[in-house]
Amino acid sequence: MTMKQIVMILSALLVMSCCSDEIQAQTNYETMTTKMYITIDGRTETVTLVINSATQALVAKLKEAPVTVTLNSSGGFEIWGALGFSLPTSNEQINAQPGDVILYSGSNICMFYGTNSWSYTRLGKIDGLSTDELRTFLKAGQSNISVTLSLNNTTGINAVKSEEIKDKSSLQSKASETEFTLNGTLAPAGYKGVVIKNGKKYLDKGKA
Repeated sequence: MTMKQIVMILSALLVMSCCSDEIQAQTNYETMTTKMYITIDGRTETVTLVINSATQALVAKLKEAPVTVTLNSSGGFEIWGALGFSLPTSNEQINAQPGDVILYSGSNICMFYGTNSWSYTRLGKIDGLSTDELRTFLKAGQSNISVTLSLNNTTGINAVKSEEIKDKSSLQSKASETEFTLNGTLAPAGYKGVVIKNGKKYLDKGKA
């Protein structure tokens, strides 16, 4: 083996090592237990947030109230737009991947369905969606996309509360129609005499 070949092999190994270090640096982030929720057109997905000053400030902001922003597709790889407020930055060269949620220039949020390399502050990653699913969820290629950021899955909670209200209303309605005898027992069908219904006494002449 010639000296030239040895130098070329060593150079290749050095490049591979640098690339490996870069990949490791981009994936080795400590994450929060607190999840952020992204709701678009009635559909909600979760985001695992990394721990840094930007995400801590964002969580504090979302504890006050959910934030709704209008985002637009850009470059064939992301939707992005102004948050309406600024967050602390810790910019670094990041090779953003599908699902990444990124802070750009301190006051813009970017959500990726493709890839791009730039100086960003990482916020987190959308959980569990494939690239095709991300493109659908993030409405790739569209404009004026209304996106709500929150710390609670409000769509699910509202649905549960709505069903609970319906069930309670139905039970109350049935209870108000129930008849009892003066002894406190349920009045059978065809019962004749004084009954108590909805807290009041009535004379029931019987039912056919």
